[in-house]
Amino acid sequence: MGLLSPVSAGSDAESATGDRAFLQAMLDAEAALTRAQATIGLAPAPATRAVTEAARAERFDPRSLALRARAGGNPVIPLAADLAAAVPEDAAPYVHRGATSQDILDTAMMLVAARTLAPLLDDLAGTADTLAALAAEHRSTPMPGRTLTQHAVPTTFGLKAAGWRALVLDAHARISAVRSSLPVQLGGAAGTLAAFHAYAEASEASEASELHRGPQAGDLGLRLVAAYADELGLAEPQLPWHVLRTPVADLGAALAFTAGALGKLAADVLVLSRTEIGELAEGAGGGSSAMPHKSNPVRATLIAATARQVPALASVLFGAMAAEDERPAGAWHAEWQPLRDALRLTGGAARDAAELVAGLRVESHRMWSHLALTDGLLVSERLNAVLAPLLGRARARTLLVEASGRAAELGIPLEEALRELLDESDVPLPGGQLPKELLPPARLRALTDPTAYLGSALALTDRALRRTPIHTQSSDEPSTQDPR
Repeated sequence: MGLLSPVSAGSDAESATGDRAFLQAMLDAEAALTRAQATIGLAPAPATRAVTEAARAERFDPRSLALRARAGGNPVIPLAADLAAAVPEDAAPYVHRGATSQDILDTAMMLVAARTLAPLLDDLAGTADTLAALAAEHRSTPMPGRTLTQHAVPTTFGLKAAGWRALVLDAHARISAVRSSLPVQLGGAAGTLAAFHAYAEASEASEASELHRGPQAGDLGLRLVAAYADELGLAEPQLPWHVLRTPVADLGAALAFTAGALGKLAADVLVLSRTEIGELAEGAGGGSSAMPHKSNPVRATLIAATARQVPALASVLFGAMAAEDERPAGAWHAEWQPLRDALRLTGGAARDAAELVAGLRVESHRMWSHLALTDGLLVSERLNAVLAPLLGRARARTLLVEASGRAAELGIPLEEALRELLDESDVPLPGGQLPKELLPPARLRALTDPTAYLGSALALTDRALRRTPIHTQSSDEPSTQDPR
């Protein structure tokens, strides 16, 4: 019910990955297999209609299937028996004919993934659009850049938001590529499709058979796989992938990347919304059970939790690639729940990210005020670049370290501490003393203005925003919805 997973509760991903959704996907796979066989002359049309009509999840009991799955190790075995019992007697022989359980469950996993990734992609697209607007609006809003938790040099919030958007676009590209290549699975008992050839031979041997259509071009098994993929709107695999788990590994990798990309955004929001910083705030923060004054960054918290879980789930999927023989014991079975959890968590995080950025409050006045927290120390890098040619690199660094220490100790601006040291010290140069006019007060003041030391931040933001925006699924993309 999602009690311990609020990030996915109520999301499209939660409903798309529930037991009933998986059950319907397995039934869709079974019905599509019968229709595909009819396409190449291995099943009669009345049987396809009967199986398709019976393949409705509400007619079957997921709990009963789960309990009976213990006998054979997977839920397809009892489901195939129940589906055969639910159709007319003359259609029953064409239920699950020639397939193995893994064919159906793997195909169902790909259907569930495709159906889950569609709204996930929409949420990523919405997040990217909102971030583009934020980056443009705050293109020149200065703020402290932080490295290893400390103030480093000035940056802009526009550049930060553009960076978040770049990661979201990267995630969208990976998810989109994986979704478009999700394949059906069909190989039969050991990946040779031999049973379908046997059924075809039996059909051709029977002169009375309604299914005998004479010779057709191309290998029967390959034609069947193509028809199966076409029925479900999934990709046609080059080979059966019972033990060649590239599709699952690629899906896990894309989900882990997406969770991490959204996790970066969340991590920044969490840090910058601290009471002591307050540069960002969630538009609708969460409350506390004990402290009425609090407005917690709940969405960022849930996304951060997802970013810590999905990579571990993906590691299970990668571990399952070491699958023995033509069909494995344990490796395939280990994928089911981690893949569902990864889809569900990442889908929920994508929804929360879209909501988070849509309501994000940017406290630019706090960003401005924090630039002055270190009284000019934020631009010591700039001063070092100016003084090094005049004093030599080592002497310039020594002078700035001493000035920075004095500024911190006395609580005075770096400009003042540096001026005092320059006035006090005898600075040797190849040409003599340091001419005072090289660093007059006005120039030194300008050099210590953090808002004037933004480098290429504005240009980088502009370039990032020129990246092609995301377009949502077009109407001519293959559909992975229930064909009924």
